[in-house]
Amino acid sequence: MKLVFVTKNQNKISEIKNIFPKKIKLLNLMDIGFEQDIIENGNSLHENALIKAKCIKSKFGLNCFADDTGLEVFSLNNEPGVYSARYAGFPINADNNIDKLLKNLSKYNDKSARFRTVISLILNQNFIFFEGIVNGTISNKKKGNNGFGYDAIFKPEGSNKTFAELSLKEKNLISHRSIAINKLLNFLQKLD
Repeated sequence: MKLVFVTKNQNKISEIKNIFPKKIKLLNLMDIGFEQDIIENGNSLHENALIKAKCIKSKFGLNCFADDTGLEVFSLNNEPGVYSARYAGFPINADNNIDKLLKNLSKYNDKSARFRTVISLILNQNFIFFEGIVNGTISNKKKGNNGFGYDAIFKPEGSNKTFAELSLKEKNLISHRSIAINKLLNFLQKLD
């Protein structure tokens, strides 16, 4: 089976390649020669994931999946949510996003949050969604050098380390993206 992961994000590609079985040929946007940006103008993670997957399916006719991930901070009415990547505006910059989040959260005692990933799989003409959620808290400062995005300030439940302090292997055991990917893989295995 051949599947296109609709992303150019090298961090996401690395995470996914470590989870996917070798029997599935995993391609990304660079592999199929797609260089344009896909406008993610949906109002939810589900909508954005579907927009990206539909774009590639309609252009190339290939089975594919796309994800959209958001950090939802409960004291901030689930911000940044669907706007996580561009929370501090353009150009997109993870450090600016983190700084804005920590500033907005500084007046609240409740630092609970969750990472949520939604995957939209288009297989032939069928649309299937998978979701992964990890609850945790936001630390008061950045810790760790691994990962990307908000990983340096997100401590998953049951851990005193941020995602950025974990190895990729450790993160893949518990992350929101790996939970959603494993649901996708379980679905695909049932088709064999």
